[in-house]
Amino acid sequence: MHTILVVDDDPTVAEVVTGYLERAGFAVDRAADGPQALRLAAGKPPSLVLLDLMLPGMDGLEVCRRLRAAGPVPVIMLTARGDEDDRILGLEIGADDYVTKPFSPRELVLRVESVLRRGHAGRGASAGPELTVAGITLDPAARRVTKDGRVLSLTLREFDLLAHLMRHPGQAIAREQLMHDVWGWEFGDLSTVTVHVRRLRGKVEDDPAAPRLIRTVWGVGYRFDVPAEAPAEAPVDAPPAPVLPLSVTVTSATPAPVHSDGS
Repeated sequence: MHTILVVDDDPTVAEVVTGYLERAGFAVDRAADGPQALRLAAGKPPSLVLLDLMLPGMDGLEVCRRLRAAGPVPVIMLTARGDEDDRILGLEIGADDYVTKPFSPRELVLRVESVLRRGHAGRGASAGPELTVAGITLDPAARRVTKDGRVLSLTLREFDLLAHLMRHPGQAIAREQLMHDVWGWEFGDLSTVTVHVRRLRGKVEDDPAAPRLIRTVWGVGYRFDVPAEAPAEAPVDAPPAPVLPLSVTVTSATPAPVHSDGS
């Protein structure tokens, strides 16, 4: 059974969310502030964390940073409508999803199930073959990505997004399609895709400001390009050996006459 850690200082919100999650078959732990949430997560790692952005003492952004530093637990942030900058920042520091308040508890449960389902779907060996492009190796079974032999720290959504792009090289994919295929949403804020692409470029591109792999297709979405291999340099031919003439004319000196001494 999955355990969800609900972190919210509003007891009414926490109680309603807990009730819906339990009816959906989840076990629930609750915390009213950041330090308590971190202690619970360290003692009993949850399957997913529902994290309110506005918490007393330690805000949700700092809690999310510390949770992400400790491990790859999925995080869904609960944000107030209109806090777009904080919402985007939450995605940039590693939140996998967000839900704005006021929200439908049923929708929240669907988001939780979606995040957990996406995480579970890629863990088996049947998730697909290992992919290697431009020094980047993605292992779906181990859910691990390396670049030039160095392991990259990717969130759940970043991994799924990279896997989807690498499986469709050279294909321009709309942000709406990425939201459907990677997030499992039929609708939502497309800035979620934009932020995740930006974070992913920061980890897989040599120069995120001039990406070679994840290209923007203006008016459409994004495309994963496989860089062409640099052509091998042609061997430098040695200069031709000098051609010696087939015959050489040698001019001989006329021998000097021999004089008798008369004896």
